Amino acid sequence: MRKQFIRLTVNGDCREVAVAPNQALVEVIREQFGLTGTKRGCTSGSCGVCTVNGDDGEAVLSCLALAIEWDGRSITTIEGVAQNGALHPLQQAFLEHGAVQCGFCTPGLIMTARALLESNPRADAEAINEALAGAICRCTGHIKVKEAVAKAVEVLAGGHAGQEGSDGAQG
Repeated sequence: MRKQFIRLTVNGDCREVAVAPNQALVEVIREQFGLTGTKRGCTSGSCGVCTVNGDDGEAVLSCLALAIEWDGRSITTIEGVAQNGALHPLQQAFLEHGAVQCGFCTPGLIMTARALLESNPRADAEAINEALAGAICRCTGHIKVKEAVAKAVEVLAGGHAGQEGSDGAQG
């Protein structure tokens, strides 16, 4: 199949890459950009481990997205989430809550949660549950992940760890 050049910006790095018309975005991210934090899992959009954020911050299942459709657009992968050497509040919360488990699904979970917080910075438990429903962790489940996302919501809203929570209790 004949390849075509596209311009794709990944984590602020704009490059021109040759892609086949049927090549998935996850393949380009991993094989041409060398960013292996984005995982290839089910390749059918069922597990969410390939999730990246599109130019509007939305969650994109990169195993289902054709790279050629992203010509001239931008994406952010897990490698682009930390800024200036500082972890994003979601990454920090995942560490603090032990939500990383085996780590295979962690990038997809963080990118899914990041998309949620981009569209709903004050996401409640129901919104977190709904957003994470399509991101599957085969290790233990989502309890620590959901706690971490809730903590990131709190931190991004200006709260801090160990301070008074919304119920008035000391954390």
